[in-house]
Amino acid sequence: MFALMLSPVRIPNIIDRRSYRMVRINVAAGFPSPAADDQEDTVDPFAWVVRHESATFWWRVSGDSLVDEGIFDGDLIAVDKAGKARPGRIVLAVVEGGVTVKVIERRDGELWLMPRSRKQNYAPIRMTEDCEIWGVVAGVVRRYPVE
Repeated sequence: MFALMLSPVRIPNIIDRRSYRMVRINVAAGFPSPAADDQEDTVDPFAWVVRHESATFWWRVSGDSLVDEGIFDGDLIAVDKAGKARPGRIVLAVVEGGVTVKVIERRDGELWLMPRSRKQNYAPIRMTEDCEIWGVVAGVVRRYPVE
């Protein structure tokens, strides 16, 4: 039916946030830069992603229609109901009773929900008056193996 299947996720104790140490300089993803571990700051990762706590909910992604946007199967997405849905934004939408996450794009004066995946050829979805936008994707959380 849709390329991404989503399920709501409850993030426990979001009010009891923790701050983590963070180096103040950016890490190079290309050429290495000198270490600066003496310049530390703190960051609360959830507060950094969540701008409107009372308007944000979390969903787990299943599928690969947005891999070119950096959203992968198993990721958690923060969806902000207070976010502004406009072309270029990734949104959570209800279309024909199904929940999907796609990029809004304007084509020939019409709005479309677009996949972003070179892995598969997913069809765009034309937005109609029956399409309901639930929120804008505010961030993505992903876990990698560490063992």
